[in-house]
Order: sequence, then structure tokens, then C-alpha cells
Amino acid sequence: MDILLLNIIVLVYILAVGYLGYRGWRETCNSSDYMVAGRKIHPYVMAMSYGATFISTSAIVGFGGTAGLFGMGLLWLTFLNIFVGIFIAFVVFGKRTRKMGYNLSAMTFPELLARRFDSRFIQYFSGLVIFLGMPMYASVVLIGAARFIETTLAINFDLALLFFSVIIAAYVVLGGLKGVMYTDALQATIMFVGMAFLLLMTYSHLGGIAAAHQALTDLAPLVPANLAAMGHLGWTAMPASGSAWWWTLISSLVLGVGIGVLAMPQLVVRFMTVKSGRELNRAVLIGGVFILMMTGVAFVVGALSNVYFVQHDSVIAIAAASGNSDSIIPVYINRAMPEWFVYVFMLTLLAAAMSTLSSQFHAQGTAVGRDVYETLVGVRGGRSILITRIGIIIAVVVAVILGYLLPPSIIAPGTAIFFGLCAAAFLPMYACALFWKRATRAGAIAGLVTGTFVSLFWLVFVHQKEAVPLGIAKMILGRDVLISAMPWPVVDPIVVALPLAFLVTVAVSLATQPPKAEHVEKCFEGIE
Repeated sequence: MDILLLNIIVLVYILAVGYLGYRGWRETCNSSDYMVAGRKIHPYVMAMSYGATFISTSAIVGFGGTAGLFGMGLLWLTFLNIFVGIFIAFVVFGKRTRKMGYNLSAMTFPELLARRFDSRFIQYFSGLVIFLGMPMYASVVLIGAARFIETTLAINFDLALLFFSVIIAAYVVLGGLKGVMYTDALQATIMFVGMAFLLLMTYSHLGGIAAAHQALTDLAPLVPANLAAMGHLGWTAMPASGSAWWWTLISSLVLGVGIGVLAMPQLVVRFMTVKSGRELNRAVLIGGVFILMMTGVAFVVGALSNVYFVQHDSVIAIAAASGNSDSIIPVYINRAMPEWFVYVFMLTLLAAAMSTLSSQFHAQGTAVGRDVYETLVGVRGGRSILITRIGIIIAVVVAVILGYLLPPSIIAPGTAIFFGLCAAAFLPMYACALFWKRATRAGAIAGLVTGTFVSLFWLVFVHQKEAVPLGIAKMILGRDVLISAMPWPVVDPIVVALPLAFLVTVAVSLATQPPKAEHVEKCFEGIE
């Protein structure tokens, strides 16, 4: 493709994003518009914004590359993404979240929880967890986009990272959630088309569906010795049950992300942007099809890329390019696809990254402005939007710095860490807030603190993928991890922290005085 035409396409895309961000800015008149889009968003916009926020370069590049290592077993995550992340999230959690948020005039996820349990501590502590925990997730999304730009356009990685961040920050700071959701809907549509083409062209290259999958099955004898020792049995088979490879796939990747989606702050707030439960019903099919196309295609293509590499380049075959799984999808696209599609797919990844990052930065900004600043100062309105915008800028700067510092193959693990942390910290309190009137403030706080600190403890002292590089356990205990007996070093924090946080929330609630009946009735008004 002529470089001039490419520049024109990218320019048109940036102008379209700029226009939608400007439109969001023009329609943002108050805090409600800035933080929950005025609660009048169309179901298509809501569903596509939710999906585009959920699925980013971390799914397409990071998890797609991870599928190149783990194979088709990662499709269990696609099942959970659709069943839990769309159906359960929209129908079971979403309707109650929307109504309770309206009853309590809540504009952020922490504010919803804080008002349900009448606790300022819950709001600012949750805000701090989001603001301090989300930068790694944001940075790995940035890395995914920058890696593809680097591979495709031969642009310096550091320059691509910085330029990309500045564009996103501009429309998020000005347009608020309306600007974010309008641009999300456009970006999600581009993503859908790009992934559909990728799937069709991959099967075309590999001789069709049956031939491609049979060829992948036949690669089992080529599993590298180090992966086979950890339980890898081939790219169309699940790992050996109970092995290190199995625990990593199931606990960190499938459960960590598949369950953690229910308590992601930037996703939960989408439920509060529509005017009725009917809009959420209409959004389920749209969101489900979108997630199937995004994650299903990424994981299938990531696994099948091994077939292409074996057939065309034995040096790169069966592992991450240059030891970096984050490079598998970019290298595959650039080698296997025609030049015109490479640039089209770059636009797909730009859309994926921008949609997720804009929501992440907005969530971090509102966490600082609304949940921390307003709660601690005790004043609503006034300077909070200014503080929110400053928080967004800080979030962007931190994400860029981490993007420069984080190691290779970090995209999928970095995503799983934040999803797991949110599940352990927020899901017990969130589920009890929506479904159990007997839940108390003390129980919610106890579960929040337990989930947060047990997750962090496990990451620092037990889970070897994080504990070994951090070196804190080695410095304090004299060994890499606290518990070296298998399978604990490969068991994800969510497996321990989430059940424990649920148990503590219920136990403390039952042991303390029930909340005031009139407050509970206000929270659940209109909720069947």
C-alpha cells in the first residue's frame, strides 16, 4: 500500500476520533455527563463501548500471543468472557447496578459501593486501589499497540508509545465518558471488521479449517522440552492436569480474567449509562457476538500461527519470536498477510488500544477526583472535574513510564494481575451489595481489605512469576517464594484471595448489626 494512502487512512481515523471526542465535550455540561454520560446512552453504543473497553491489544496481541504458547485451551477464556463477562454481567449484575446507581445517585463504581454501605472509607480506599493498580494494566495495553506500530512502520518503540498516549489523553481529558463511549463505538466497529478479515485470511493461508487444525494437532511432537516438562501436551490439547502449565492456564489466565471482568470498575460504570434495563437486554446479543469475534479469533489465530511459522520459518516456530510472546501476533501479521491488510490491522489495533486506554484513564481520573478527593475533602462538585482531569494526565504519564520499564511477554500476565486484584478486592462486596440485604458496612470493608492485601501478599511472596522478579521475598526470607511446594508457586492469587474475601465478608456481616431498614429499602427500591 502506498505510504501516502496509509497516512490518509490514519489521518481520517484520527479526525473521526477527534470529532467524536469534541462532540462528547460539547455535550458534557455537568458531573453526571462527564462521569456517567448523562445516563442516556444508546444500547448499541453501550454494548460496543463495553466490549471495546473489555477487549484491547492485551487480548489481541498479548493473549493472542499467549495462545501461541498455550494453544486452543485458552478458548475456555472466550467461553467465560461471553457467559460471565456478557450474559451474567449484563442480565444478572447490570440491571441491579443500573437501578441501584440511579437510586443512590452514584457516578462511579466505588461511589456505588460506598453509598450502598454508607462508608466513606470504601469509596476512597477503592479509588486508591483503582488508581494505583490500574497503571500496569494500562501500560500493557500501550505496549501492545506500540509493539505493532514498531513492527509495522519501523518506528522507534519509545516514540510510538509517547505519541499514542498523547492522542488518547487529549480526548479523554476534554470529552469525559461521553467522548470515551462515542469513540469506543467507532473503534469497536473497526475492530470487528478487522478481526473477521484476520480469521478468514488465516484459514485461507493454511488450507481451510480442517487442514489448519489438523496441522496444529500434528505439531504436538515439536513441543519444546522446557514446556513439555511443565505439562504442555500440544496446541489442541489441554495441559496435563495439575501441572504447572495447567495451573497457569486455568488459574491465572482463564479464571483470573474470566471472573475478574465482573468487578472491573471501567466496565461496571457502563451499566449506569443507560436509562433502563431494557437497553441492557438489547445490548446482550451485540456484546456477546463482539466478544466472540474478538477473543475467539485472537486465540484461534494465535494458536494457528505456529502452523504458519513451521511451514515458512523454522527458526521462529513454536515459541515467541525472540523469546517474547507479545511479538507473535505482530510478527505473524507482518509475515503472513498482504501489505494492505497489515495496515488495516494496525488500524484495528489502534482502535482496540485507544478504546480500552481511554476508559482506563477515565476510570483512574474519576477515582482520584470523585472517589478520593471529594470523599476526603467532603465537598461535591467544584474543583472535582479539574482534579479528575489532572488525575487522567498523571495516569497517562505513569502508564507511559511503566511501558518503558516493563519486561517482555508482560501483556497477558499484566492484564491477569489487575483482573484478579479487582475480583478479590471488589467482587465479594459488589455481589453482596446487589443481592444480599443483610450485608453490612463492616463486612464489606473486611472483605475489601482482605481481598486486596491477600492478593498483594500472594503476588509478592508466593506466586513465582511476580515474586521472583520483584525479589522482595528473597530479600526478606532468603528464598524466592514463601511456599515452594507445588502447586502453590503457580496458583494464581485469585484462587486463594477471592474465596477468602467472600468468606470474611459474609462472616463479619453475620457477626455485626444489620444495616438500617430504611437505607436498605432506598438502595433496593424498584429492584425485584
